[in-house]
Amino acid sequence: MLGTAITVLISMTDVNASPADDIKAVAALDTQYQNAVKENNAATMDRILAEDFALVTGRGKAYGKGELLKAAREKQVIYEHQEEEAGSQKVRVWSDTAVVTALLWIKAVQEGNPVDYKLWFSDTYVRTPTGWRYVFGQASLPLPKADAK
Repeated sequence: MLGTAITVLISMTDVNASPADDIKAVAALDTQYQNAVKENNAATMDRILAEDFALVTGRGKAYGKGELLKAAREKQVIYEHQEEEAGSQKVRVWSDTAVVTALLWIKAVQEGNPVDYKLWFSDTYVRTPTGWRYVFGQASLPLPKADAK
């Protein structure tokens, strides 16, 4: 019963959050997610990602939560950089849905090959009774070097 009361209180607090508070919370959560990816921290990724999460790339490839967690656990990509470009993050909130857009710089070794590129992404979050969850992501194709500003 106490657990239920706490859950209700938390969900009421989230629902009553101001738009500015929601923007701050989602921005921080998305930054935390990007850091977890960089560190191959599957536990943090698991906590943030919704069970039915999907990521679609600019090439049309779709990945589910399980695939991303497996890649992190196996350290399929070793990151030097996996950060949003300063000042590029924008969070838009509509009630219980939030979309984060930002320019991401990725510099890493993937399957033995070095990669170094920037791309735009959109991450969609939904407010749940247990807090914001990352439900859908879309990543652009790598930008040409001249356009990666």
